[in-house]
This record gives sequence, structure tokens and C-alpha cells, in this order.
Amino acid sequence: KTKERQTKYILTFVFISDNEKLYLKKSKYKCSSEKAKSVVFGFLPILTWLPSYPLKQYLFGDIVSGISTGVMQLPQGLAYAMLAAVPPVFGLYSSFYPVLLYTFFGTSKHISIGTFAVISLMIGGVAVREAPDSMFAVNGTNASQVVDFEARDARRVEVVVALTTLVGIIQFVLGLLRFGFLAIYLTEPLVRGFTTAAAVHVSVSQIKYLLGVHTARFNGPLSVVYSLDAVFRNIASTNVVTLIIGLVCTVFLYFIKDLNERFKKKLPIPIPGEIIVVIVSTGISYGMVMSENYGVEVVGNIPTGLLPPKIPDFSVFPNLFPDAFAIAVVGFSIAISLAKTFALKHGYSVDGNQELIALGLCNFVSSFFHTFAVTASMSRSLVQESTGGHTEIAGLLASLLVLLVVVAIGFVFQPLPTTVLAAIIMVNLLGMFRQMKDIPALWRTSKIELAIWLVSFFASVLLGLDYGLVVAMGFAILTVIYRTQCPKNALLGQIPDTGLYFDVDEYEEAEECSGIKIFQSNTSIYFANSDLYVSALKAKTGIDPAQLLVARKSQLKYAKRDNGERKAVNHCSPVKKNAVDVELGVTREVVPGVKKQKDHVYTNGQMTENHAESESEDDFFLQRLTPIHTIVLDFTPVNFIDSVGAKTIKSVNILCWCCAGTLLSDLRTLKFFCEPVTPDLIFPTIHDAVLHCKHSRDVPVCPDVQ
Repeated sequence: KTKERQTKYILTFVFISDNEKLYLKKSKYKCSSEKAKSVVFGFLPILTWLPSYPLKQYLFGDIVSGISTGVMQLPQGLAYAMLAAVPPVFGLYSSFYPVLLYTFFGTSKHISIGTFAVISLMIGGVAVREAPDSMFAVNGTNASQVVDFEARDARRVEVVVALTTLVGIIQFVLGLLRFGFLAIYLTEPLVRGFTTAAAVHVSVSQIKYLLGVHTARFNGPLSVVYSLDAVFRNIASTNVVTLIIGLVCTVFLYFIKDLNERFKKKLPIPIPGEIIVVIVSTGISYGMVMSENYGVEVVGNIPTGLLPPKIPDFSVFPNLFPDAFAIAVVGFSIAISLAKTFALKHGYSVDGNQELIALGLCNFVSSFFHTFAVTASMSRSLVQESTGGHTEIAGLLASLLVLLVVVAIGFVFQPLPTTVLAAIIMVNLLGMFRQMKDIPALWRTSKIELAIWLVSFFASVLLGLDYGLVVAMGFAILTVIYRTQCPKNALLGQIPDTGLYFDVDEYEEAEECSGIKIFQSNTSIYFANSDLYVSALKAKTGIDPAQLLVARKSQLKYAKRDNGERKAVNHCSPVKKNAVDVELGVTREVVPGVKKQKDHVYTNGQMTENHAESESEDDFFLQRLTPIHTIVLDFTPVNFIDSVGAKTIKSVNILCWCCAGTLLSDLRTLKFFCEPVTPDLIFPTIHDAVLHCKHSRDVPVCPDVQ
């Protein structure tokens, strides 16, 4: 009765379990109000925090932060438009629409979305390549210096807007496909080396504006060299007034930035040095009519109001896709790194996939309103966070301040000298140039990361930002391969009276176990390094398992021959004789008429009782050729193993294994466990493997063969 009840109970349990699985499958594809709400809240994060927004605690800080960031965003928008090779007013458009959209879709509470020097420079390179000055020469010859600037700028705006649309599409699609992890392939040394190189490009591109000389804009490999060469060739035509204005603004901005840094804890808000410089220099330029009297280049026409939306030119997409992908990845990498930094500091989390979607929407939707691609700005984000910003409301207020300028008073900045914008750009690059301090720090900590930093920097400086990024990413991947090709290999020894095992070369107390070699390599095993793994195993242990296996087979052959001779001698003569194995040089005593019994026979690491000579004659005469009877492989540092690695490792015999459960599952999938390697040779820890080997390998070593 008990068995019947038990069976009935088990059947009932299985029945319930199947129903539960069926319910789970149905519920997985069932659309409920809670799931719909979760999807909507995930797509519009503003809905999660705006209803519970604490007005008394956060509003004042967000207002101060928004005004401070907006005041900083105005001159930077004008300045970075020059880097993007479009008229300055498009920098203001790019400082309004994307910032407004990010308030609704972004998950970071502190980053400031908008124009950024690195992205703007990459965009400008594409615009100059697709719409060079030579295409708009009035008489159609290269010899002429007369260029139709209005037609050129209009075409460059079309190219930049189309590029921004494509960047937005790429980022949005990557976000939907959950590619938020993409930024991890842009390691921090790579990004810092790349942005430092971008600072070099930006600085070189602004020298001509500081000096007031007119040179062509270069793009592609060695563009830095060509730009410097062009500036030095035309340095005799430097506009002295332009140079003086630029130097004075640079010194003043540097002084203000240093003051803000020194007294940031005492100042309620940073001193807005950039807007002060813009207002004062605009007033002086307007009063002294510098453009006409001294030949100082100014910003020029800034139309009042917003432009109507326009569909981008999709015909140029094929030429822009590689550049768009690079800009999309770099822009996201900069934004997510800043977002994670502030999130960690203030104790909240950001969603990388939602950030991709937010940036994609910001760029895609805004491109219909004549903007160029944006990302998070380091300097503005620091200002927004340090002035008391708590939520995305600060960014919203900053965008409204920019809108006010565009709609009402944009024309006021028409007399602003471009050398002032160049000074603003160059002073804001100081933070990037400080990244040069990474070199001595990385030299002390990681030579490989230093190599990534240097390759990223020099490749981006010499080859351009697009090719430099590709080279840097390729080199970073090669360093990963190099690490797997040159891992740290060690022989482990036991700390006496414990179950702990450490490298015998590093720890004096670690002692090798008698007859056992424990090998550890901190790398995964795959087609590119499997042979190197076996070579390192042979070098460290001093044993070639393959040769040892051949020798054992040879020894088995002679053992069988001796066994046959022994039986013949025993049958003919009852006298004690010596059987000499000439090949191995080992003398064994043969006692006639006595069946020598062995208490135990060891096969494949397992001990079995044996009382019949016919079952163990060969094993009895098979002596070990080395005092090392077992090699234990520590696979705990191994993350994965492919089929090639599994076959290579399987060719190594007389082993025990120590590996994690995930790797064990992979080995089963690869059909790794068949003779001579069986699952009973796998152990969860090194200590378990060693205990097994000590208790099951108790066969005496042949003293004459080492």
C-alpha cells in the first residue's frame, strides 16, 4: 500500500508540474496591464519620477543648475558648430531639440546632452569631405580662391543633417536589439587616448581662427600635419587684432576656470566666464565695428526663430554609413561612461539600452529640425551636477534658455568674433589634455593598457579620428588575444595541513604533492592557444604525456613477451630464474610454481579487487616509467573551451581534472567524456582530486627508470 500511495503521489506531482509549465508558457506571451505599463515606463522614464517630483527639495537646485548649464551651452553651441563645419546658428538648434527630448527618454539625472567637441569634429570631417570648397569655386577651377560660401554651407548642412539622421537610426536600432553592452569594447584607455587625440585635432583646427589666417580645412590621414603646415605657410598674414582678442579671451577663461576649480566648494554657482567673454567681446566688436575697420572675422548672420522641419537627403546615406556608425558608437560610449560615473556617485542606476534608444531618438527626431549629432558634454555635465541639479528638469530649463536666445535675441551675437569661440573651445579642451597624466600611471600599473592608450592616441592623431578608432579597436582586440597566448602558467603546491593550493614559485610554504603535478593556466582554451597550453604543460611539469603513453605501450609489449617466456620456463624447470628485461634494464624475480597474487589492481584511477592472475598479468608487470603518476589540470580559471581545445587536451593522458560546473556542461556538449577520459576523473576542487590520486595510485615506482 505504501508503494502504491507513493507512486500515486509522484504521478500527481508530475501532473501539477506540467500544468505549471503550460501556465508559464501561456503567461510568457500574455499581454497584461502590468507588462504594458512596464514597457511604457521603460520607454518613457520620465513617468517613473515626475509624478513624485519633490518640488521643495529639488526645484531650486534644478533651476540654478539649468540656468548655469544653459548659459554655458550657448557659447559652446556656437563654437562647436564651427567644428562641425556648419553656420553657428545650427549649434544653437542642436543645443535645444536634443536636450528637450532627452528629458523624456533619458535615464541619467545629471549628464548634459548637446554639442561636444569630439563628435562635432568628426561630423565636420565628413562635411568637408562630402562638400569641399573646390566643389563651389565660382569659376569652377582650382586656381580660383573665390568660393560660393552660401551654397557650400547649404550643402554641408544637408550632409550633416543626413549624417545625424543615420546616427540616430543606428543608435535606436542598437538600443532595441539590446546592444547596450557595446561600449565595453571601447575600453577606458582606448577612449581616453582617442579623446586626447581628438583634442589635438580640435586645437590644431582652431589655430587659424586665433591667428585670423585663412587656410583650407584638411581631413583624413596626416590632416594635423597638413593643417599645421598651412598655418605656418600663411602665418605672415596673421591679423594682429584677432590674435590679441583671442589671447586675452584665452587667458581670462583659463583664469576663471582655475578660480572655479579652486573655490568650487565656496562658490554657490561657477562664474560663467564663457558667457561673460561672449557678451563683452560682442559689445566691443559691435562698438568698434571690428569686422569692417580691422578685418576681424565675426559670426555673421544668425536668423531669428526656428526653421521649419525638413526631410533629410537620404541619397547620401551609402557614403555616410561607416562614419555614422563610428560617431554613433563613440557618442554613446562618452554618454554612458559619464552617466555611469554620476549614477555611481549619487546611488541610482542607468540603463545602457535605454540610453542608446534615448540618444537615437534625440539625434533622429532632431535631425528633421536641422541639428547635428550630439552626446553628453563632460564640462557641462560637471557644471550641471555641481550646481545642485537633481533631475532632468535642469536640462529642460537649459534647453528653454537656448530657445529664448534663438527666438528672441539670437541676432545680438552676430558681431561676435570667431576668435572668441576658438578661445572657448581651446580652454574647454584642457580637461582632455590632462589625460596625458594617464601615461605614467599606466606605466606603473599595466603596460598593455598603456600600449592601448598610446596606439589609440597616435593612430587617431596621424590617421584621423575615423581610421584611428578602427585601428585602436583592432589593437585592443589583439591585446586580448595576446593575453590568451601568453597566460600565467603555474605549478601548484599544497599548504601543509590545509586544502589550499598556491603557486610554488611565489609561496615558500606551498609544497608539491608526491607523485602529483598540479598545473594551472589562467586562460581559456581554444583553437588559437590549445597547442601552446599543452607545450606549457610539458615545460612546467617536465613530462611529455604522449611520449610516456608510447613508452607504456612498448613496456606492455615486453611485459607480455616476458609473461610468455615465464610460463614456458615454469613449465620446463622448477628452478628459480631471473628474467631480464633488456629494453628497460629491470631485473625481476620469477618464482616457479607460485601464483603471485596482487591484492589490488588500479585501472583508470580506480581501485578494484583482483584474485585471478589471468586478469592482471600485464598490469602487474607494467611498471611506471616516472615517479609522477598523475597530472591534475586546474580548469577553474578557464572560462570556455572549444572543440579544438577539447581534442587537444584529450590527447594528454594520465590526468585528473578540476573544473567548474559551467565548463563541465560545455565539455559534455563537446562529447569530451569517453575513454580514456571519463567523468569519474572530474573533481570540484583540487584537494578532492589530490586525495583521490593519493588513495588510488598506490603502485610502487620502478626505481631504475626515471
